[in-house]
Amino acid sequence: MLMVRKSADRGHADHGWLRSNHSFSFAGYYDPRFMGWGNLRVINEDRVAPGKGFGTHGHRDMEIISYVLEGNLAHKDSMGHIEGLPPGDVQRMSAGTGVQHSEFNHASGQETHFLQIWIEPDRKGIAPSYAQKTFADADKRGQLRLVVSPDGADGSLTMNADARMYAGLLDGDEEASLRLEPGRKSYVYVVRGDVSVNDTALHTGDAAYLDQETSLRLAQARDAEVLVFDLAA
Repeated sequence: MLMVRKSADRGHADHGWLRSNHSFSFAGYYDPRFMGWGNLRVINEDRVAPGKGFGTHGHRDMEIISYVLEGNLAHKDSMGHIEGLPPGDVQRMSAGTGVQHSEFNHASGQETHFLQIWIEPDRKGIAPSYAQKTFADADKRGQLRLVVSPDGADGSLTMNADARMYAGLLDGDEEASLRLEPGRKSYVYVVRGDVSVNDTALHTGDAAYLDQETSLRLAQARDAEVLVFDLAA
């Protein structure tokens, strides 16, 4: 089964300083048909105005991934981390027993555009932790680069969840494929550009839900950046 959800069908929120698109039910957007997929719970596409951001707030028992597209996201948390996230960086924060953090756009005159991703953890009550890593465009060009996983395979960030997240850059004749295991779910999110997923055309902001498929093939791309999730059912 492959189901497509178009970009325009996502939830939307405009707070002036923050414009968000919600792939799944979140905050003031609620649709019982879209509460998550497997253990993937949230994908928010956020655009934060210069000098604005999310003040200190708490999370617990969630794996939170930030993927920056444009600008720079300033992160500060109760574990003592003060970091800037430029494009190409992936951040993973395990909220565990509880963490406080803030995220701001300190860039002058430039909007920060990033994806906030939540994945449900394998177990609750773990100690909070943080990791951040740069993945160069060259490592994602023409392939699906593993960027987050349960075991840190291939130099990926580790997380406490039965899920893997891949990032790829594809254009022209470039193709990428992934073998899918029976009993698991997959999710493809088109960050930008155009690409076909198992011969189904997708565009910026579109997503494909896959269940009971044995393989994933990305092709016919035009300036595409894609995230692929291999998920526990």
